[in-house]
Amino acid sequence: MLGRRQEINLQLTQLLDSTLLGFCLWFAHFLRSTILPQFWPDMVSIPSIDRLYWVMAVVVPFTPLILEWRGFYSNLYHKSPAHTLRQLMESLVIVSVIIGALVVFLRWEVPSRAVVILAVALSGIALVTREILQKARRKRQLASGKGRESVLLAGLEADTAQFLINMPAEQRAGIEVAGCIDITRQPMSDLVNAMHQHSVSRVIFAAQHVHFSKIEEAVQACETEGVEAWIAADFFQTAIARPTFDVLGGRLMLVFHSTPQISWSLWFKDLFDRVGAFFLLGLTLPLWLVAMVGIRLSSRGPLFFCQERAGLYGKPFRMWKFRTMYPDAEARLAELQAHNEMDGPVFKITHDPRIFAFGRWLRRLSIDELPQLLNVLRGEMSLVGPRPLPVYEIEKIEKRAQRRRLSVKPGLTCLWQVTGRNGITSFEEWVALDLQYIDNWSLWLDAKILARTVPAVLRGTGAS
Repeated sequence: MLGRRQEINLQLTQLLDSTLLGFCLWFAHFLRSTILPQFWPDMVSIPSIDRLYWVMAVVVPFTPLILEWRGFYSNLYHKSPAHTLRQLMESLVIVSVIIGALVVFLRWEVPSRAVVILAVALSGIALVTREILQKARRKRQLASGKGRESVLLAGLEADTAQFLINMPAEQRAGIEVAGCIDITRQPMSDLVNAMHQHSVSRVIFAAQHVHFSKIEEAVQACETEGVEAWIAADFFQTAIARPTFDVLGGRLMLVFHSTPQISWSLWFKDLFDRVGAFFLLGLTLPLWLVAMVGIRLSSRGPLFFCQERAGLYGKPFRMWKFRTMYPDAEARLAELQAHNEMDGPVFKITHDPRIFAFGRWLRRLSIDELPQLLNVLRGEMSLVGPRPLPVYEIEKIEKRAQRRRLSVKPGLTCLWQVTGRNGITSFEEWVALDLQYIDNWSLWLDAKILARTVPAVLRGTGAS
């Protein structure tokens, strides 16, 4: 029900889903090659199933992983059918795109599209049916009291009571609380006797206000008895940071993190950034030529503008742009400060007189940002992330919470970019969008922001 058991149940469910997916693909081929021709004799015959083995090799192992990524296996008993269908459809679309990419780029053959379409439909029905049956079986099991795990709660009486109140109903139904031991008042022998009397499999410590020496003594008692000890890691109250465990120097560390954790998703994000930047550089080379020729004809001075910006955790890096302002733009900044339309440390005005005509066109279509693809290739920036601010503006930030936007790599585009840049004049609101991105980050969110960036750039929305 908890921890390792929950992980094993998830893996068994994924193994079952892989089996169902393989069967659906086989059955779709059987329907198309054997059953349907009996009703429609004129149907074109299709090759044998072995021509679809490569599709099975993609669908069977990877679809459950994509389903898990989309949250299909999470919050099973409380999500709506519509939510389930949306997660399922998103996953099947992603798998279909992967297969389509293999067909286009590697020239792998799909001998019958009808089989694939049938397999997708059958897989959707099979997975939804499996979830409905699994949910109904688990609810019957919990209602009957079977399968409940006998546990003890230990800690201050108020802490254990609050722990039970905050426990989700689904998890609460899966345990049988055999007793509550107040280890601040009761002797340790009471805890040991309760373990013996109720034959518990674990002791859960809700010990927010208990001295560490008491917890250590109680955990040692559980260790001697061979009973698992689970300690609620809420000794410190945090508003944003999420606790995890890690090991450093052979010692167990309780880690509080308020940014996306190191994961395969972050690794794929970095890989996608580098590969995407490489391909975008090739695709946009004609625009680079247009920009360089236009800048050279429109204004004297260098083609590129380079400035120190604040990167990951505020580390300075040199960010590149096509120059869109007159060469004396930095020197004239002080005289324009009175016209600043943004509050906070950021400077921005709608009709900046330092921008020459061709430069304004480059900005409207965001062509001036293209050299930052080199920063992405170097690993200093990401395709999606909070926009990097000049180092001198970062030094003016007064609220420490606003510096959390520096806890991820800066990006070419972000939520602020696709919501209409000039429509937001509040630095607080700008940072709020960045923090919303950080707190809800996923590869899917990056994909949605990139998809919204393309029409925003073509329309010139919010650019100046």
